[in-house]
Amino acid sequence: MLDIRRIVLPLLVIWLALACSNGGDKPIKMGATMRPTPPLLDPAFEAMLHDYNRFFEDSMILTMTPGAAVVVVKDGEVVFIKGYGVRQEGSQLAIDENTVFRIGSLSKGFASILAGKLEDENKLRWYDKVQHYVPEFNLSDPAQAQRVEVKNIVTQTIGLPYHSFSNLIEQGFSKAYILSQFPLARLAGKEGEYFSYQNAAYSLIEPVIEQASGGKPFGELLASELFEPLQMHSASSTYDAIVNSQNHALPHRFRGVGWEPDSITHRYYNYTAAGGVNASISDMAEWLKALLGHKPEVVPQSVLRDVFTPHITSGRERPVLRGFIDRDSAYYGKGWRILHHWGDTLVYHAGFVNNYLSEIAFLPSDDIGICVLFNCPSQLGGQAISTFFRRWRTVRELMKKPPLS
Repeated sequence: MLDIRRIVLPLLVIWLALACSNGGDKPIKMGATMRPTPPLLDPAFEAMLHDYNRFFEDSMILTMTPGAAVVVVKDGEVVFIKGYGVRQEGSQLAIDENTVFRIGSLSKGFASILAGKLEDENKLRWYDKVQHYVPEFNLSDPAQAQRVEVKNIVTQTIGLPYHSFSNLIEQGFSKAYILSQFPLARLAGKEGEYFSYQNAAYSLIEPVIEQASGGKPFGELLASELFEPLQMHSASSTYDAIVNSQNHALPHRFRGVGWEPDSITHRYYNYTAAGGVNASISDMAEWLKALLGHKPEVVPQSVLRDVFTPHITSGRERPVLRGFIDRDSAYYGKGWRILHHWGDTLVYHAGFVNNYLSEIAFLPSDDIGICVLFNCPSQLGGQAISTFFRRWRTVRELMKKPPLS
């Protein structure tokens, strides 16, 4: 991810000076109006949401982030949802609840839930061998390749080195070609015992799901099993779907003194499970409800318990939510990061693709979650989640105390 801290802060002084000059009378477009909070919301929590909105607005300006969207779900209800900024730098098209973004590796959570549903229905087993579904799958150690199970895909424990072949995905090579390169990579560890984050290997879950479902394409299964029943009306998994949408945000890259629009690429749309899902913040609101157990007819509680169970520590990896989660408290479940903090279990994942940044996090014990979507690799990434839950921790304690007489 692009690190712009060394250049943004000095430029901020210049930017603020310009804003106060002749051109500074143009208002900063902050997007759609915040949806009114539901009735009977605890006053302390409602105040926190308004305060968080101010934090986010200020941070958008400080980081010069072009556009973003945020949703908070509590007890199965959307209590906060808002678009910030613009879909494209230099335009007046505001981001709203229905603006579509690419969500990158948040796609992995959809794949694991879909696989979990099939396992729950006895259509596949986590201990099934991957070669049963993908006979051409192989590794530098053929014996290890024969032992690799379906669960090793979604728990990131096949044994390949970190991010193996992601560079080939970025260069546009086909799935068949990249799979043929797997045996050329020296293994970093034994299956099931070594965590190493993957994109190419993670997408092996697609043919597994397709065969377990009777041959239906993975993208169609996402739509019929998750998007449609959850009423995620803008969600999709193809390049054509997002570029043909009348309300989509463009990605941005940092050039010189600011962000400039970038183009949407085809990359990762042939690796849908790893990073090919598109969604609006309204779609992610419905997804959060399901993840918090409020759509059991679509995503059963048994599936949630399964995929959110910690499987392996990710401590060797770079810190997740740096400064907020201790490295030794981070685990990986099935397509989800499981983070232990303050005696709570926070379920989390981040995504980055094509200069879109996304994050989702929720506390099942408190029935609360948040999702943030950006149309650039903003410095707000990570800060938005940690700031929210730091404030939630304080408010949660206040909500437990009886009101003063």
